[in-house]
Amino acid sequence: MKRICILGATGSIGISTLDVVARHPERYQVVALTCHHRIDELFELCLRHRPSFAVIGGEASVSGLQRRLREAGLATEVMAGPQALMDVATLPEVDYVMAAIVGAAGLLPTLAAAREGKRILLANKEALVISGPIFMDAVRHSGAELLPIDSEHNAIFQCMPAGYHAGKDPAAVRKILLTASGGPFLTTPLEHLPRVTPEEAVAHPKWDMGKKISVDSATMMNKGLEVIEASLLFSVPPERIQVVIHPQSVIHSLVDYEDGSVLAELGNPDMRIPIAYGLAWPERIESGVEPLDLFEIARLDFQPPDLSRFPCLRLAFEAARAGGTAPALLNAANEVAVAAFLDGKIPYTGIAEVIDETLNTLPSANADDLDSVLAADAEARRFASRQTP
Repeated sequence: MKRICILGATGSIGISTLDVVARHPERYQVVALTCHHRIDELFELCLRHRPSFAVIGGEASVSGLQRRLREAGLATEVMAGPQALMDVATLPEVDYVMAAIVGAAGLLPTLAAAREGKRILLANKEALVISGPIFMDAVRHSGAELLPIDSEHNAIFQCMPAGYHAGKDPAAVRKILLTASGGPFLTTPLEHLPRVTPEEAVAHPKWDMGKKISVDSATMMNKGLEVIEASLLFSVPPERIQVVIHPQSVIHSLVDYEDGSVLAELGNPDMRIPIAYGLAWPERIESGVEPLDLFEIARLDFQPPDLSRFPCLRLAFEAARAGGTAPALLNAANEVAVAAFLDGKIPYTGIAEVIDETLNTLPSANADDLDSVLAADAEARRFASRQTP
């Protein structure tokens, strides 16, 4: 029996994880569930999965949730705040941590879990993007198991040589091919992009995701962050990573080997596939996903990304090559700019402009310790906020 803490339980990844876990009650037990502000949803999940601990964002809601759980006959202990997230992620009885908190807020509890040697199912790409080598060093030093859950990185992991562990330089791999759907604006006339609305930007053609991730997918910053993540996870320079637009989202990514072989992982676009793989690795278990019907798919299309349409992808490659705190600056500026766009403060095309200005103004420094990384993150947020009045 493996015991699980889910950071970000009320989001799409958290819900999908609980769906897979519920299919295998003999294998998995939920110990802790967390959310930021969706208290009612967390209450319902606690009723269903009966965790020992529940963590929420604000202290003000603790007593109310605790009372509701007690009235429902549950002994779940309710806690709040960033320290509580780290506490449940490092509990001795927790074997696996699903890291699914969106954005920089997921960094500290995920890093704490890495330092404690947990199996980390990494769905929060920002934690790795921001802390980079610090995070990977923590994994190596503690002996933690790092399993990528992003569909693309999970696909790459599955296509790596037998016995491969994240962070190692993969033998005989020539190139990583990172697929992208292209998002909702793949064929939108460029002159229309400044007039894109938040409602249009969050309407992803393939995935049902939160607003921030959906906007990142539309701008392809999501793919840019994945380039940085892939470089760290698989110990390859950005020059050996190629982004390929594949609108069908059936091939989740590919690995090109020196002998000319190209291995790909295919499946229906459902996050329960990589989640089930991460939970059971190196085994495979039933995930609840329908089998892929190639005859229904019929065709697979590929094209290179247009960087004039997706300037955020170009900026991410530049940050990946610069290294140091540049990825942290990139991520922080993006989070601020996306929030400003969703609030109607800047146009859609202003997202890339804010990020570009931030990277061109703030110098990248060495990312030798967590304090340096967090300082860069804070500085980038202050600067980007001044660009989004």
